[in-house]
Amino acid sequence: MRAILLAGVSAAVLALAGVGGPALAADAPFNRIGTFNVIDNLPAGADPAKSTAAEIITFTEDGNTLIYSDSPGKRIGFIDITDPAAPKAAGIVALDGEPTTTVVIGSKAYVGVNTSESKSNPSGHLAVVDLATRKVEDKVDLGGQPDSITKSPDGSYLAIAIENERDEEVNDGAIPQMPAGNLTYFEVKNGRVVDESKKVVDLTGLAAVAPEDPEPEYLDINSRNEAVVTLQENNHIVVVDLPTGKVTAHFSAGTVDLDHIDTKKDGVIDLSGSAKGVAREPDTVQWIDDERFVIANEGDWKGGTRGFSIFDKTGKLVFESGAAPEHLAVRLGHYPEKRNKKGIEMEGAEVATFGEDRLIFVASERGSLVFVYRDKGPGAAPEFLQVLPGGVGPEGLIALPKRELFVTAAETDLREDGGIGSVVTLYQRQPGAKPAYPTIVSADGPDGLPIWWSALSGFAADPKQPGTLYAVTDSAYAQARILTVDATATPAKIVAAKVLTKGGEPAKGLDLEGIAVRPEGGFWAVSEGNPEKKEKATQNLLLRVDADGAVAEEIALPEALAAQATRFGFEGVAVIGSGAEETAWIAVQREWKDDPKGFAKLIAYKPATKSWGYVRYPLAKIEKGWVGLSELTPYKDGLIAIERDNLVGPEAKLKKLTFVSLKDVTPAPLGSEAAPPVLAKTEVKDLLPLLQAPHGYVLDKVESFAIDAAGNAFIVTDNDGVDGSNGETQFIPLGKL
Repeated sequence: MRAILLAGVSAAVLALAGVGGPALAADAPFNRIGTFNVIDNLPAGADPAKSTAAEIITFTEDGNTLIYSDSPGKRIGFIDITDPAAPKAAGIVALDGEPTTTVVIGSKAYVGVNTSESKSNPSGHLAVVDLATRKVEDKVDLGGQPDSITKSPDGSYLAIAIENERDEEVNDGAIPQMPAGNLTYFEVKNGRVVDESKKVVDLTGLAAVAPEDPEPEYLDINSRNEAVVTLQENNHIVVVDLPTGKVTAHFSAGTVDLDHIDTKKDGVIDLSGSAKGVAREPDTVQWIDDERFVIANEGDWKGGTRGFSIFDKTGKLVFESGAAPEHLAVRLGHYPEKRNKKGIEMEGAEVATFGEDRLIFVASERGSLVFVYRDKGPGAAPEFLQVLPGGVGPEGLIALPKRELFVTAAETDLREDGGIGSVVTLYQRQPGAKPAYPTIVSADGPDGLPIWWSALSGFAADPKQPGTLYAVTDSAYAQARILTVDATATPAKIVAAKVLTKGGEPAKGLDLEGIAVRPEGGFWAVSEGNPEKKEKATQNLLLRVDADGAVAEEIALPEALAAQATRFGFEGVAVIGSGAEETAWIAVQREWKDDPKGFAKLIAYKPATKSWGYVRYPLAKIEKGWVGLSELTPYKDGLIAIERDNLVGPEAKLKKLTFVSLKDVTPAPLGSEAAPPVLAKTEVKDLLPLLQAPHGYVLDKVESFAIDAAGNAFIVTDNDGVDGSNGETQFIPLGKL
């Protein structure tokens, strides 16, 4: 089994990183072509501040309309994808409860609706929605709380996993918690579900874990009308023959021994850990053919093996991904260290045939990635092809092979915290094209494992070597690090990492937001302080760093200026001049207490004289949110800054590069009564079109910019360490300015 894992995944992982050859690409990759914001489909009178979700998704039989379940809103929503690159709101249908899954049969949509008054008294029904009139025309009692719903390939059955889910507040979430769940199904005749054909399959007494309380999570039906059902909390799988209603096979989902994983929530991605005997606790299950199926091992109670597995219906394990998908997430900067208990947490899955390829899609909820594999048949490991970015927490996956489309529904709504809301993302299969994502990856480190990274917050270019950049990571991690980036590779490649040290130990308490290369070697770096922090205030620091990452000097602001600081501190650093004229210019993100509204400081420090001065930068005005600075880069006789708002998605209005000349500008000395010069700025480039071009949502934090030794410019976005974001990083070459 170990050999199958390595043959199917590790070679592809190495190829993606450019180790031993070019990046692996599917011969017909999927690329994102459209994103739909669920908030755009709110009905009249709905409170836009309330949470929305697109959780599980399906489509009408003509393939022109998507239907998603919005559990918080107690409705299903419709999206017109006649033009998949321009998805449009197409209305909703209100329901008497929380929708779980929708299945379309002919002109009707069948929606599982949870109406439970409590976990101990579950209830639900099957709502029959006429697609033409958008009316609920019937309700069929299900006798419990429905979760997953599916239909058979030949259209003869509709089956529901009646979960009757546990209460996580009772007995620490452990089962048994009655009543038990079951498999309920109906016959379908003449395009309609036959209410009186309802059958209930008792699933008690099968699992070794809480056999009296099966909790079916997900199910799928093959062409032989065999239903495979996952009992997630019971760590069990059941196969049912629908024509007879008999259980033909059942077996434990088993356990996995995991090596080279991160097991501690400590602000460092350390792949030296291991976990033994981890229960798979599968969520989604999908038949690959009539003999094999794939499970996404999310876990929910004690398990979750961070990957996916393939079984045959006799219970034989034929493939185990192990930690390989997780290593890919680390390599792509998508590993969610702050939610580390179950790693990237695999949850969704889909299987579909495109052309001659049977493809397997598996989704990481916590890493916000979809991994695409090609089935190579029984006895062979699936071939890794590519990864796809989407919204935050993709759960619903659906393929539309007739239209060469793949769709994800991401249920997480982060608008309350200033993030993106729930989105539906559309991808198109594009033969002959190159995968558009990822745009930056990491190579292997000395230990043979991926160099970990995320939260890129500042750039600087090597003054002599074209295409060599240096990046810093911010306080998303406990270790401050400098990464070396090969920008000539496609995707760009992180080839080395060094930890900032003090006294031989990793430096602590730093929030690196900018880096510059010193003329005589080594670096300047800035750490953003937060004097308003309640538990432990931090100060803004200018750091002189040796080439090996050792912090040679920490330079704090003069006390009088430090007293004016707010939580919006140092955000970029650039070096102009050399020798006695070397000056480190520091960008302050927003106004401090002593600044007029709409003006931020650029602070100048001369190490030869240890003198400070400052000028003021005029910030743009916007109607919503705030505007600040995120980077400084030397250019001609002045500096290029990143000026941006703090908004995301469709609300983002300002992300740009500006130029300020320093010719004949003399900074006002700190403490003097002289008024500081106000710089005149010129727009260099509007970055919004570049951030919109990947067809996702506009990412908030474009924080890094550099011009290499050949004059080529680059920007990159900060993904906040996959905390409150989808983990996506866009590294974008700009060419020569």
